Amino acid sequence: MLSFLGVAAGAFGAHGLRPILSENMMGAYETGVRYHLVHALAMLVAGLSAHSFNHPVFIRAGWSFFVGIGIFSGSLYVMSLSGIRSLGMLTPLGGIAFLIGWVWLAWGFWSSTEMKNSEGSLS
Repeated sequence: MLSFLGVAAGAFGAHGLRPILSENMMGAYETGVRYHLVHALAMLVAGLSAHSFNHPVFIRAGWSFFVGIGIFSGSLYVMSLSGIRSLGMLTPLGGIAFLIGWVWLAWGFWSSTEMKNSEGSLS
């Protein structure tokens, strides 16, 4: 669903907003869309990994990506549509949520690999 919304936001920006937004605000909007789409896919990877590896850290990664999309992309969407530049102060908080999500995702893969390697050495 988040990927669908990201594609819809991108299409809305390209076809509906480009004529009315300044170049600077359009750039901010497009950055929001780009990060939205990348992290929607990262959420999919986290969800599939949680199912495959049965490791709760992947759920944490998914939630971090979700929060990041809401704060990072959301603040850029609202800022570019409203012109309220002070909303840009929220954007780095979403970026931090993205970074935390990537750390959780990496930790999940690393620890899942370590568990499989240690199980293999017991046989």
